[in-house]
Amino acid sequence: MLFIVSGPSGCGKSSIIHHVMRDLRNVRFSVSHTTRPKRPSEQEGRDYYFVSVAEFKRMIARNQFVEWAEVHGHYYGTSKREISLKGKGADIILDIDIQGARQISSQDRDAVFVFVFPPVYGELRKRLKERGEDRPAEIERRLKTARREIRSYVLFDYIVINKRLDRAVLELESIILSSRCRRESRTAEILPILESFKGS
Repeated sequence: MLFIVSGPSGCGKSSIIHHVMRDLRNVRFSVSHTTRPKRPSEQEGRDYYFVSVAEFKRMIARNQFVEWAEVHGHYYGTSKREISLKGKGADIILDIDIQGARQISSQDRDAVFVFVFPPVYGELRKRLKERGEDRPAEIERRLKTARREIRSYVLFDYIVINKRLDRAVLELESIILSSRCRRESRTAEILPILESFKGS
């Protein structure tokens, strides 16, 4: 199953997902492609696949993305190959923006949509500044986008408010575990049990 985690830049999505990946079995992270420059703390293939604008546009032309969008002046996208490789026998977490979440929602895929809120606007500003990886103009652009994105929460199935990281991690883990227990998710396990009751 796909778990789409979205929310404004700086709300803590990456930190929450990192802890969930450490705690839960059979969960894989879908690494997105981006044309954004690599930050000092980031690693190729772990955080993103960093590509040129020309390469990204070639991938668009070849229909290689499940979703893609231009955000903060850079391209971001989830490749079909990444979903195919990571989705074998495991759940996949996508950390994507609102535009990408909308695209996946329109595809009628079996997905769970989770929106992450910061506790308040002032805390979001503080987190973006303390991250120390963006220039002031970029921070202001991200905050401006956040004011617009925050209203999109109504499109999502679940809400996580990242006031305390440990609580936010527990909430996302609970969403994943409860989704695994949905009737339609357990059909393969249920059928042999039902079969065992025949003729008993």
